[in-house]
Amino acid sequence: MRIGELAARAGTTTRTLRYYESRGLLSVRRAQNGYRSYDEGDLRLLRQIRTLQDFGFDLEETRPFVECLRAGHPQGDTCPASLDVYRRKLAELDALIGDLRAVRAEIGVRLASAGGEEPLCELEGPKL
Repeated sequence: MRIGELAARAGTTTRTLRYYESRGLLSVRRAQNGYRSYDEGDLRLLRQIRTLQDFGFDLEETRPFVECLRAGHPQGDTCPASLDVYRRKLAELDALIGDLRAVRAEIGVRLASAGGEEPLCELEGPKL
């Protein structure tokens, strides 16, 4: 398929695809007429990248998943390097959640000291 079809099927733009190519995440193959040529494997790579980016992964963090797919694995998250990225991302999210809980607690204290009621936290459930 050509670049426009791939972009449409992946829900992105041709400009984005060219950027991914420049970063080495998407391989460029040329047909005899000089047009870029892609296949279903490229679409799988793009879907993996897009899903990870939707989860908050930056583009460089998607590289091990792409390399895993290119190595012939049916899923991009079955290789050790991909699993390492998952572990780092979970640790990062856990730290952010901890930071947010601390900020929420401080705001609750300030609200209570200002004479308001402390709101319930959806993450913690009702206080007994």
